[in-house]
Amino acid sequence: LGHTGGTIDKLESIPGFRTSLSFEEFISNVKKHGIAVVGQTGELVPADKKIYALRDATATVDEVSLIASSIMSKKLAGGSDAFVLDVKFGSGAFMKSKEKAKELAKMMVNIGKLHGKRTVAILSSMDQPLGRMVGNSLEVIEAIEALKGKGPEDLTELSLCLASYMLYLAGVSDLKDAERILRSKIESGEALEKFREMIEAQGGDARIIEDHSLLPISKNVEEVLSDKEGFVEKMDTEKIGVASMVLGAGRKKKEDEIDHSVGVEVLKKLGDRVSKGEPLVKLYCSEKSDVETAKKLIKSAYSISEQPLKEEFKLIHEVIE
Repeated sequence: LGHTGGTIDKLESIPGFRTSLSFEEFISNVKKHGIAVVGQTGELVPADKKIYALRDATATVDEVSLIASSIMSKKLAGGSDAFVLDVKFGSGAFMKSKEKAKELAKMMVNIGKLHGKRTVAILSSMDQPLGRMVGNSLEVIEAIEALKGKGPEDLTELSLCLASYMLYLAGVSDLKDAERILRSKIESGEALEKFREMIEAQGGDARIIEDHSLLPISKNVEEVLSDKEGFVEKMDTEKIGVASMVLGAGRKKKEDEIDHSVGVEVLKKLGDRVSKGEPLVKLYCSEKSDVETAKKLIKSAYSISEQPLKEEFKLIHEVIE
């Protein structure tokens, strides 16, 4: 969902980082560094923007086959040999039900295979935010901490699962060994160094890895407190995303500017015990932020129960091959 800004917006919070690379630069960076993250350009799948505008006008944005073809056209045009897709479902995802997400995943895997590409989809739940940060600079910091081996458990679990399948499909290792290899890359610092290399290759200031204060982060922080005691029973992840948007971290309209310094830090997640008056989240705000609306959204996003959760939250549900 676009409420919180996309991957490109998050990376653009790194001073100097360029995501508008030409197709030639993109290919060159991948060949030289093994990695590049770029935004959509007029050169890559130019028809997709026009088709999306048509879908918008004909109320067919939600049509699963059109979603699948839009996503996979970009992947195929990029020229990769294999694809690992993270297909999300739940309150914070475009697909609210697991069944719909599975339908989309199967369709995309089939499209990949019909084009001779090794393709796998992982079904993961967004019934609570992934990690603890929702925003732009905040999420960059969390990603850096994960690469240092100090990230949130759920973010690390999903990242290792996706990356394991990438190694497997690339023929680097079998699935059994993949996670061990990845963990060794984190422990040795190689994973973090590769991120530094990518930042520098795309014009960014890699000093942010050691010095997070070089990233734009608001010093104006407010807490949203719990009205009752108990356990977090349910979270409406979409409302938390919308709260970060009204703070300025995402877009209501396509032309809106993103504020990289604002966002939400989630302090309590599913199953956590909460005391009355204890903070649920921290809001990083700017002068333009609609703080009151954000607070109301956060309060309505949390359901607190007197009883502990019967079942533990399950992040990764299924692998579609």
